[in-house]
Amino acid sequence: MSHDDETTKTKHRSDAIKRGTERAPHRALLRATGVKEEDWGKPFVAVVNSYVDIVPGHVHLQQFGRVVKEAIRAAGMVPFEFNTIGVDDGIAMGHSGMRYSLPSRELIADCVETMIEAHQLDGMICIPNCDKITPGMLMAAARLDVPTVFVSGGAMRAGRTPDGEAINLATVFEGVAQLKAGKTSLQRLQMLEESACPSCGSCSGMFTANSMNCMSEALGLALPFNGSALAGTDERNDIAKRAAFALKDAIERGLTARKVLTLEAFDDAFALDVAMGGSTNTVLHGLAIAREADVDFDLARIDAISKRVPYLCKVAPSGKFHMEDVHRAGGVPAILSELRRLGVLHLDRPVVGASSFGATIESAKILDTEVIRPLENPYTKQGGLAVLYGNLAPEGSVVKTGGIEPSMRKHEGPARVFDGHDEAIAAIHAGEIVAGDVVVIRYEGPAGGPGMREQLEPTSAISGRGLGGSVALITDGRFSGATRGACIGHVAPEAAAGGPIAAVRDGDRIAIDVEARTIELKVDAAEIAARLRALAPREKNVSSRWLRRYAKLVQSASRGAVMGD
Repeated sequence: MSHDDETTKTKHRSDAIKRGTERAPHRALLRATGVKEEDWGKPFVAVVNSYVDIVPGHVHLQQFGRVVKEAIRAAGMVPFEFNTIGVDDGIAMGHSGMRYSLPSRELIADCVETMIEAHQLDGMICIPNCDKITPGMLMAAARLDVPTVFVSGGAMRAGRTPDGEAINLATVFEGVAQLKAGKTSLQRLQMLEESACPSCGSCSGMFTANSMNCMSEALGLALPFNGSALAGTDERNDIAKRAAFALKDAIERGLTARKVLTLEAFDDAFALDVAMGGSTNTVLHGLAIAREADVDFDLARIDAISKRVPYLCKVAPSGKFHMEDVHRAGGVPAILSELRRLGVLHLDRPVVGASSFGATIESAKILDTEVIRPLENPYTKQGGLAVLYGNLAPEGSVVKTGGIEPSMRKHEGPARVFDGHDEAIAAIHAGEIVAGDVVVIRYEGPAGGPGMREQLEPTSAISGRGLGGSVALITDGRFSGATRGACIGHVAPEAAAGGPIAAVRDGDRIAIDVEARTIELKVDAAEIAARLRALAPREKNVSSRWLRRYAKLVQSASRGAVMGD
C-alpha cells in the first residue's frame, strides 16, 4: 500500500484497519491471512456462519459458507469468515440443557458485535438457520447498524412414512406420548424416529427456525425465498450468490441494517407471521430485535396486526403442509402478494437486493391455492397469534391460535399446578391429567427457570394422549414452534417475579377466551394478593455462573426476555 493512500478520503469502515503508515502492522497481520495487494481498496466483509456438527439445520453450513465466500470474492469484496455457537432445541428439549437455549441468543448477538467491531468490518452476510441463531444474528445486525444480508441454511424436507404420510419432528415427540399411553407400538415409534428428519436443514414445519427465516424476508434483510428454499439445493446456492451482490449494493448505497429495520418493517414481518401461524417464539424475538433497532414495538401492536390480517397458510404442526409445499406454492412472496391486496403492507420501504419492498413481490402469485389460500378463503379472518391479558397475565401472554381446536378457543377448568417442567411431564405420562384440566407450569420464566425452557414435551404428551382438544396448558415458560393445542405461554409477570401465576393453587378455576383475548384466574383480587404475600422465597439451585448472571439481568417476556444493560 503506497503512502498516497494516507491522504485518500476514507471510503470504507475497514479503512480503520488497513489505511495509512500507522496501519502497517495491521496490514502485516492481514497479509498473513491471505489478503493480497489488490484487496486493500475493496470492502472487507464478514461471513457470520453458524456451522456446528450437532445441529441438523447447520451441519451443512461449512460447505455453504464456502459458496458464500466465493460469491463475495466474485462481487469484488474480501470475505472473512467466523462462526457462532448454536443450540439445537430439539436435542436440548426435556432436560436441563434447554435452559441454555434462549440465553444463547444473547451470546450470539454479543459475539457477532465483538467480531465486527473489533475488526471494523464493512458489512456482513449472516448464515443462520435454527432456533436462537437467526434472532441472535438479527439482534446483532440491528445493534451494529452495518450493511447486512441474511442467507439461512434452508429448510429440511418433510419426512415420509412407508405409506407416504408426511411427518416431522413433532410427530416423533407425540409418538413418545402415544407409546406411554399404549396407543402405538415401539416398532411404529422406531419408524417415526428413523423417518422424520430425512435431510439437513431446519425442521420442516412452521417451527421457530422457519418462522424467523421467513420473517427475515419480510423484514427486508433477506432475499425472496430465503425462508422456503430447501437446504442443499441449487436454488439455495443461487440465493447465496445473489446475496453477495446485494451486500455490495447495500455497502455502496450506505443501506445499513437500521435503515431497513424500521417500524413498518416489523409491522410487515408480523403481518406475514400471523398469516402463516408462526411460532410464538417470534414474539419474543421480534420484541428483542426491535429493541436493538430502537424501534418502539410491543405486544399490543402484534395483537392488533393479528386482528386485521387473515390466516392464509396453515403449515405443520397446525396443518398438513410443510415448507417444501409452501415453496412450491409460491413461497413468502406469494403470501405477501395477497397481503398487498389487503392494503396492510408498506411497499415503499427499503430492503436489500431491490429498489423497494414492493419490488420484491411485484410478480409473485399463488401457485397452489390449497397451500396458500387467497384473501377470499382464509382459514380464519384473524391471524394465527393472539395476545391474552387478564388477572393471570397483567403484562400479557401469547398463544398460537392456529394450533387450537375450535372447541378449546373458549375453555374453563380446574388448575393442575406444577412448579416446573419435570413435575408436569411426570404427571401427564402417569395419566393424572384428565379432560377439562388446565395444566399450569410455572417457575420456568426467563429468570425463574432460568432460561425460559420450551415446554414441547408436556404439550406433545397432552396431544399424544388424545387430550389436545380438552386440556389447556399455561406457563411462564415458552413453547417450541412444534407445539399445538390450547397452549398459552410467556405469562407475565413470571412466577419468579411475583406474578399472579405464582398464586394459583390446584383446583382454582381458570377461564380462557381467545376471541376476547382474556385469561382469568377465578379468584378474587384480595385472595390473590394475600397468597402472593405469603409466598416463601424460593432458593435457586443453579450451579452455572452464566445462568445465574443471566437470571439477574434478564427482563420480562413481555419485553422480549432481553438482558438489561
